[in-house]
Amino acid sequence: MSETKEERPIPRPSRCRRICCEPAHTRFSPDQSESEAAVSAAAVTLSVDEYECIRLLDYEHKNQLEAARQMDIARTTVTAIYQSAREKIAAALVEGRPILIGGGRYRLCGGDACPGCSRFSSVPDANTILKLPEKGEHQMRIAVTYEKEQIFQHFGHTSLFKIFDVEDGKIVKTMLAPTMGSGHGALAGFLKTLGVDTLICGGIGGGALNALADAGIEVCAGVSGSVDDAVTALLNGTLSFSSDANCSHHSGEHTCGDHEHSCGDHEHSCGHNCHE
Repeated sequence: MSETKEERPIPRPSRCRRICCEPAHTRFSPDQSESEAAVSAAAVTLSVDEYECIRLLDYEHKNQLEAARQMDIARTTVTAIYQSAREKIAAALVEGRPILIGGGRYRLCGGDACPGCSRFSSVPDANTILKLPEKGEHQMRIAVTYEKEQIFQHFGHTSLFKIFDVEDGKIVKTMLAPTMGSGHGALAGFLKTLGVDTLICGGIGGGALNALADAGIEVCAGVSGSVDDAVTALLNGTLSFSSDANCSHHSGEHTCGDHEHSCGDHEHSCGHNCHE
């Protein structure tokens, strides 16, 4: 009888880690007089994604869940990367070995779709950060809670909005706007600063609804699915939303497409290139 070969599962490829930017410094040595050959021979090599993990957790003081979202990987992967990086740094410090930074499996975020990206974190004014053009006299600006082309379902925890400028019923420009860690009521002020007229989102609390109403922003809540499809439906007057996402004493489906009224007004106040 011929022996059958045991089938082994195909190993799952590791996810490409998202990096805000390349490290500005890639070599650290306890003795600057050492030759290049000596440094390379004794060096501990920290991958770029290990460097990024150390930067996020120990330099920017993010927690592991925040770091995982920013790097677009699982929290358990962040833990493993962080442990590896700390062991390498400890060995370099104790043994007096140089540290070189380079390599790893990563991709650059480009600064446009990275939640909490450090390129935006130190600038308080949203229009300065994003350099948004001023709206034309007849333009409408729509914001949608955004995550991987889908409507993010928790307004108070959203890290990114997709912004649509509309004129004569047609989309003329789209942009991505990181929230820089703002949450709940603060997001209303953030959207007002951006000049947003209408918000499309998933779930939202009453406090946020009140803040948005005070900011003069119309709300269509309880929406799910594709961000682009939702905006198209809004412009066509066919976007359906559940008012249960706004106020618990209302129910049923409503159409959110009439720009003459507030969708959330209830009278009492809604492919990358991977480096290896």
